[in-house]
This record gives sequence, structure tokens and C-alpha cells, in this order.
Amino acid sequence: MKYRDSKLQESYEIANHIKNSTKRTPIKVYIKGNLKDICFSNCKDFGDDNFKIVFGEYSIIKTLIDKYQDSITDFIIEWDRRNSAIPLLNTNTLNARIEPGSIIREKVKIGNKVIVMMGAVINIGAEIGENSMIDMNAVIGARGIIGKNVHIGAGAVIAGVLEPPSKTPVIIEDDVLIGANAVVLEGIKVGKGAVVAAGSVVIKNVPNDTVVAGIPATIIKKKDNNTINKIKILEELRG
Repeated sequence: MKYRDSKLQESYEIANHIKNSTKRTPIKVYIKGNLKDICFSNCKDFGDDNFKIVFGEYSIIKTLIDKYQDSITDFIIEWDRRNSAIPLLNTNTLNARIEPGSIIREKVKIGNKVIVMMGAVINIGAEIGENSMIDMNAVIGARGIIGKNVHIGAGAVIAGVLEPPSKTPVIIEDDVLIGANAVVLEGIKVGKGAVVAAGSVVIKNVPNDTVVAGIPATIIKKKDNNTINKIKILEELRG
């Protein structure tokens, strides 16, 4: 399994990226009134002199609304963030299936045929290998590395390693299954082909081809044919 040689894999580089980024509060506004004299500069507006839908920064649009309040009869503002430092990843060109309600931040790498289910969150600096599934409401923290053919179960947490800073991200190697609601703590490596049982809390590295369970997780057996059949991934889901 290869990992990216990227400065964004270092905690301090990510912190500096966030510090130096332009903080944004994008909004969408529906405005009604006598709008012909209002110039929505540095914004995108659609409509006519009596009604417009405007996209832009809160500070810019709010200033215009205050300035021209006598010409505006009504308005509604929609927003979903405040002083956001990292935009969401543009997923339109990915060869992956991204379901609604998932949150994937910029500077995340998504491999071919990845599936990201509803409610999943993938933070900056993370990498998801090809053919892997991030199930419903799972969390991949900052800099988390997920290999190929991995299943991260619903509600599982792969801890982020950003603050406090650490040089070692969480690494989930190829062909691993992380059960529902399991937690893998900072700096842990889960070896190729391993299985982490549902609800486990992993505080130590997991060897290849082993099954771990419990709080804290301990090795309960080597992976056998029965286990392999139980955790088989379905290629049909990744078509």
C-alpha cells in the first residue's frame, strides 16, 4: 500500500493551510423590491429588477441590504456555515459514488469506485483507497489513511491526527473490515486483511489477518475461511 508524499499529511502544514485560507460565509439570498439601482458586485445574481436570487459572501450582501433597505420589501437568507476555512471537495469528476448528506472536505483524495454513504464525514488530508466503502455516519479524521478494498462500518470513527499534532496518521491497510461503531485511536495501524469487530476500541496496532474485538480490542483469532466469507465485499455495489 502506498501513501501520499504530501505536505498536507503533516499536522503543521494543515494548520498553516487553515490559518492562511480565506474564511468564508457563503449565503444564498432571495430579495424582493425595487432592485434596479442595486449592483451586487462580487456576487452572482439571477432575476430581474423586482426579484433576485443572490449568491455571495454574507458581509458583502448584508452591507448592500442595509444600504438599500428602503428599496427592499423582503428578503430571506440561507446559509450552512460561518467563517469556514476549508471548502468542500468538488466530487463531480470523481469515479466514485458519493451519496447525499456526506461531508468531504477539500484536500481529501478519493480513489476509483469508492462509496461514501449518507452522513459520512471525511476530513482534510485523508485518503480513501480504491474500491473502499465509508458507511453511513462513519468519520474519517484528518490525515486518516484508508487502503484499498476496505469497509469502514456505519458509525465507526477513524481518529484524526491534527490537534494535538502527531507525525503518524491512522493507517488502515488494504482489505480491512472495521465493524459498525468501532473506534480506532490516534496513530494506530490496522494491518492488511484484519477485522475489527463492531463496537471495539482499538488502542494498539493490529497485525495482518487477525480478528480483534473488545474495549480495548484484543486479538481473538486469526482470520479463517469462515471469517472471510462473512466479510466479503460486493463488487456489484461498486459498479
